[in-house]
Amino acid sequence: MNDLLMKVFTYRKARRFEDAKNVMKTLINKEPDHAIFQYQMAWCYDNLGLETEAVPHYEKAIQLGLPPKDLEGAYLGLGSTYRSIGRYVEAQNLLEEALLLFPDSEQIKVFYSMTLYNLKQYEKAMAVLLNTLVETTSDESILQYKEAIVFYSDKLNQTW
Repeated sequence: MNDLLMKVFTYRKARRFEDAKNVMKTLINKEPDHAIFQYQMAWCYDNLGLETEAVPHYEKAIQLGLPPKDLEGAYLGLGSTYRSIGRYVEAQNLLEEALLLFPDSEQIKVFYSMTLYNLKQYEKAMAVLLNTLVETTSDESILQYKEAIVFYSDKLNQTW
């Protein structure tokens, strides 16, 4: 792996986000069509709370093509970033596309549920979140009610 990219990971681990971003700028200037570099630059901007600046890098990384694990992370990062800057419909569309590609990605489902909440699709948001909860938890006190939670997850406004 590129020595400068390893330096970025070291800086990130040390929470030296500005240093990581500066190294990524050097790498991007040398190879602007390197998908991993674009993805890592987006991550640098997100670490710095500069979500708007991260967007074009996520978009370009996805467009250029990434290995599956990085692609999943880029979809999650871009969807989350769209949501956090108020681009809810774009977040929804992107996260739905991501779920088609990565249907078992529980972390994407969580961010998707937050986006649905922002779009005032409360029932669907809760259904996604409750189903994700029962599929990922190891808490026996929740799992003993798994069948009921799944049953009621999309019927929260119904009474019997």
